[in-house]
Amino acid sequence: MGKVTGFLEYDRKSPEKEAPKSRINHYNEFVAPLGEEQLNKQAARCMDCGVPFCQSGCPLGNVIPEFNDAVYKADWYQATEILLSTNNFPEFTGRICPAPCESSCVLGINKPPVSIEEIEKHIIEIAFQKGYIKPNPPLIRTGKKVAVIGSGPAGLAAAAQLNKVGHEVTVFERDDAAGGLLRYGIPDFKLQKDVVQRRVQLMQDEGVVFKFNANVGENIEIGTLLRDYHALVLAGGSTVPRDLPAPGRNGAGVHFAMEFLKQQNKRVAGIGFDEAEISAAGKDVIVIGGGDTGSDCIGTSNRHGARSVTQFEIMPMPSSARTDNMPWPTYPMLLKVTSSHEEGCERGWSVNTKEFVRDAQNNLVALRVVDVEWEIDAAGRPVSFKEVAGTERELPCQLALLAMGFVHPQHEGMIEKLGVELDNRGNVKATEGLYQTNMAKVFTAGDMRRGQSLVVWAISEGREAARKVDEYLNGGVTKLPSKDAVAYA
Repeated sequence: MGKVTGFLEYDRKSPEKEAPKSRINHYNEFVAPLGEEQLNKQAARCMDCGVPFCQSGCPLGNVIPEFNDAVYKADWYQATEILLSTNNFPEFTGRICPAPCESSCVLGINKPPVSIEEIEKHIIEIAFQKGYIKPNPPLIRTGKKVAVIGSGPAGLAAAAQLNKVGHEVTVFERDDAAGGLLRYGIPDFKLQKDVVQRRVQLMQDEGVVFKFNANVGENIEIGTLLRDYHALVLAGGSTVPRDLPAPGRNGAGVHFAMEFLKQQNKRVAGIGFDEAEISAAGKDVIVIGGGDTGSDCIGTSNRHGARSVTQFEIMPMPSSARTDNMPWPTYPMLLKVTSSHEEGCERGWSVNTKEFVRDAQNNLVALRVVDVEWEIDAAGRPVSFKEVAGTERELPCQLALLAMGFVHPQHEGMIEKLGVELDNRGNVKATEGLYQTNMAKVFTAGDMRRGQSLVVWAISEGREAARKVDEYLNGGVTKLPSKDAVAYA
């Protein structure tokens, strides 16, 4: 697709970013758009590869070669139609997805892969600019009512799809605005909240009803939902963070990453909060956890004016290139250097926290840590570790942020009162491929079902769960297509 010889003629070019010293002074997005000529060249790099592994690498099954071809031809309307046939929210995935599609790109075997994520973002933003994106409410309503609980990417995707085929959809969100982690987790410098609100407003204009400050199981009765709605979709996410119960853990100065990030999102939006302020200003900050959430804590801490920022994790340092255990086209676990790392951060791997050190007034003053050595199995996976003698030390720290992932959804409240079964990891259990719980009219999707995962997987889960809900409501006759079907012709 694109230009047959484009991959030989053009190199991958990333968009320009505002300099780190400048961008840490604000919370806005800082990546400049590509010009029309550059977009044409980047789309032209898409090869006529025969088997588009990029599509199977994408959890949504995006029809990537076809929308690249449309961009190469500057047919923005067709590019938009192709992209939206599989992805409800390309403005989100185009900003925050780690792009597993690019890891599966055939060109990526021996050259930098096609800039799929960047092209995706440009398609949808140009579509908004050109007025292609307009409310499109269904012409006929089915009379069936569906309650979607949670307005993160899975809940939004399920709601959008179910509304599209005419069901009456109400989304219940316990926060004061829609978006879940898109709103109150991911920093504004990665995803400005006007982008989220733009999509939520579009869904409202199409007939989706949102109820905020609606905590199902607390101020919204479970029985009322079961009585008033023909189906429920549980999409509340995986929200219980993994803790680090080392000595000194309890007390000021140690916080879960989401406490820190959510508060900052509210601060940027001008929304007040009741909790004590968490600030990195003038402090030695240590972020424990090497993933994207930890990276978000780094960028936020630098914008607060932290004295120093350190990130470490207990796992060994990832490889910077594919190994025999990470063959193409699988998604490789490689060393990532994010925009937040570019802004200033010390990084470490194979480091274990032994104690949160406190002074006589119980103030956090340091972390006692030790290096560890991992035993690696034949498949290249770390299986056990031991401390390295003589490496125990104290690192100055007045703010420690725990970014070690999430274990499962919150059980107290909705899940316990509803009585749905859980799997052995504590997630809501659903029949494989059906997204249906042990209660016939109750479905589940996203991190609440599969565990902590990517936004793109959450959108895929929401779409697929909506298809099964639609099938249930229509007596087995499905109107919504599967992601495995040919979505665009």
